[in-house]
Amino acid sequence: MRLVANLLDRARPLFDEGGRLNFFKPVFDAGDAFFFSPATATAVAPHARDPLDVKRYMTTVIIALVPATLASIYFFGLRMIPVFIVSYAAGGAVEVLFATVRKEEVNEGFLVTGLIFPLVLPPALPLWMVAVGCAFGVLIGKELFGGTGRNLFNAALVGRVFLGLAYPKAMSGAWVEPGTGLLGRATELSVDAVASATPLALAKAGEFTATTDLFFGSVLGSAGETSALAIILGGVFLVGVGVASWRTTVSFLGSFAVLSLVLHGGDVGTVGWHMLAGGVLFGAFFMATDPVTSPMTSAGKWIYGIVIGVATALIRNLTGYVEGVTFAILLGNIFAPVLDETFIAASVRRLREQKA
Repeated sequence: MRLVANLLDRARPLFDEGGRLNFFKPVFDAGDAFFFSPATATAVAPHARDPLDVKRYMTTVIIALVPATLASIYFFGLRMIPVFIVSYAAGGAVEVLFATVRKEEVNEGFLVTGLIFPLVLPPALPLWMVAVGCAFGVLIGKELFGGTGRNLFNAALVGRVFLGLAYPKAMSGAWVEPGTGLLGRATELSVDAVASATPLALAKAGEFTATTDLFFGSVLGSAGETSALAIILGGVFLVGVGVASWRTTVSFLGSFAVLSLVLHGGDVGTVGWHMLAGGVLFGAFFMATDPVTSPMTSAGKWIYGIVIGVATALIRNLTGYVEGVTFAILLGNIFAPVLDETFIAASVRRLREQKA
């Protein structure tokens, strides 16, 4: 690493003020921050109250996503690798472009967005759609709000909703059967979509997939949402180290389970099945807990999780949509600033009353 540090030190004058490559200083700073922790404090939100800076935060999330990422490659083959590459390239290009124009640093947030986005997509989606969706999500969901730390909506979910509205046929038909064996479909670089239904679609018709298949991941579905085991492993790690809020996760899953229990007439087995199917677990651990688009206050996190859990259960059971997590989390994103403002104002008012 000393060699890399020396090379960066020698190249730095070219990118500093007055240097020939000053226009590309954000790109240089991003590379420097990737290899070495910056000595300065974070300039934009999310702000840390301890030594966990944005770089370490994003690195921790990526580590937690490793089980789901490996599971997606195991079940759907090596084709997932170019999907991840295209997602990073498209989203990263938009981030770098805006950082360069604004003369700001390239934030590490795109490392998480670029990894999460492919995991919430059908595995056989064409690569050009992956690129368009990720670029749209980063542009509209993040950069137009001012970049990482200022966005109201989760960028990955914005991109997924856009693809669902713009290319509904592809998004509803790009499912593939999971492979079998150690490498699954790993020898295939191209995968043909199959005319089949996801577990949630089958459940609408009264046909329930085996719970063991949902737990281990041998089912049709979005690339990173099929294996409940992989999601739980990464999610528990993320909550355990304090990066993801346990309040949001517990309130999301708890409210979803309670309302589902009511809607299904107290059938615990059916409720447990719905907890494992689709994107409930992935949303609860990795999407709803996004620090930028979720509340900062403890009370706000509880209400926020309840809003998402209730909305998910209602959409799944009382509408024509088989899923609901994506729309529920985006709805929660809208409520997040209002919840924080409400509880912060109440705390300030209480403190003033105590002083008086």
